[in-house]
Amino acid sequence: MNSATTRLMMVLAAFLGGLVLCFGVVLLVTGGGPAPITTAPAAVGGPFRLTDQNGKTVTDADFKGHPMLVFFGFTNCPEVCPTTLFDISEVLNKLGPDADKVNALFITVDPERDPPEKLKDYLSSFNPRLIGLGGDPAALAAVAKAYRVYYKKVPQDNGNYTMDHTAIVYLMDKQGNFVAPFSLRRRPEDSAADLRRYF
Repeated sequence: MNSATTRLMMVLAAFLGGLVLCFGVVLLVTGGGPAPITTAPAAVGGPFRLTDQNGKTVTDADFKGHPMLVFFGFTNCPEVCPTTLFDISEVLNKLGPDADKVNALFITVDPERDPPEKLKDYLSSFNPRLIGLGGDPAALAAVAKAYRVYYKKVPQDNGNYTMDHTAIVYLMDKQGNFVAPFSLRRRPEDSAADLRRYF
């Protein structure tokens, strides 16, 4: 290979290298590189038709216009459910008159043992703003699925049973859209102040 050919190859290589570098800079500046992979947040919540503790049929539409706290549990729950409902009651107490601007729902995962009258009696120990919801097994299974709630009947030695279940308090906005799990691991007044942001 003579010197002229070598020189030509070097110029061509430099040109191509410069072209690649220039193209890379343009992509970097304009953001024209491959689109980043993004994942949409999982949908949580949705329409439902259940029965409240007074035997009245209610739907998700009845609760639109106010933020909502939603908790799934059961009245025979030994610890997690009463503790969580007590904590929610404390937040509602701290809201004072503003508690009317929030819906707080307790949805049973144990329809066999939690008819409306049982829910009403159970919730009488907590803030009166708490609403108990139940229904037939199919309706409750559909709501649990919409909220991505796990629950399962667990037999016990005495022939009785308990329920394993997700123990998250869901915060929904005024349109019924999921915001985030609502933390009760803070002072009730701090939780109340957080909740006021969604009025």
